[in-house]
Amino acid sequence: MKLVVGLGNPGSQYARTRHNIGWQAIDRLADRAGWAGRGRQRDASSVVMGRYGGLDLTLVKPLTFMNDSGLAVRKVVARGHAPLTDLLVVADDFALPFGKLRFREGGSHGGHNGLRSIIDELGTEKFSRLRIGIGEPDQGAVDHVLSTFVPEETARLDELLGAAADAIEAWAREGTSKAANRFNMFELRPADTTLLAAPGEVDGPPGADGIRRTRTGWRRIRLGRSED
Repeated sequence: MKLVVGLGNPGSQYARTRHNIGWQAIDRLADRAGWAGRGRQRDASSVVMGRYGGLDLTLVKPLTFMNDSGLAVRKVVARGHAPLTDLLVVADDFALPFGKLRFREGGSHGGHNGLRSIIDELGTEKFSRLRIGIGEPDQGAVDHVLSTFVPEETARLDELLGAAADAIEAWAREGTSKAANRFNMFELRPADTTLLAAPGEVDGPPGADGIRRTRTGWRRIRLGRSED
């Protein structure tokens, strides 16, 4: 049984933020498998498992906040007696350009508090992770990871999540090294700018005053409290 953990923050206010792209990748794979909506809560996580495409998979979304992710991961690993070679953690990474994928077989947390918590709880850095690039911040790091994607990124997010789900499947079938050879060079196609809303138009980016026009009116973009 392969154990795949996607990192994120619980709560609707965080659902579409950059920090939750690990959750979104897990959801994409669950959709493919026909498991959407079947997750059940246990071990401080939403967990769904089954057989898909010849693979035995357990998909996990910790329901702790990001900086306590390790508490949930330790419980899930212990329940399944899973060797760490069968664990993959999927997380965001603002050190990578938006749309890049990067497998690693181990290593430090790189400043990511979710990975830091997992390393602390497991007592080791020796587990595989798939980092998904969310782009370098042009503001504070916490504000950046808790912000939503801009329209140009949103237009390509579906392709990115599809590629991330492909990468997770490749890891489960072939291992980290072979999956890295295939996906660490992945590049998103450029966005079709003719399909993007301009600033000030419906669903366009917010202006300098932080106000965005939506289909139901004007909205000031405000970030929730930091849970990084």
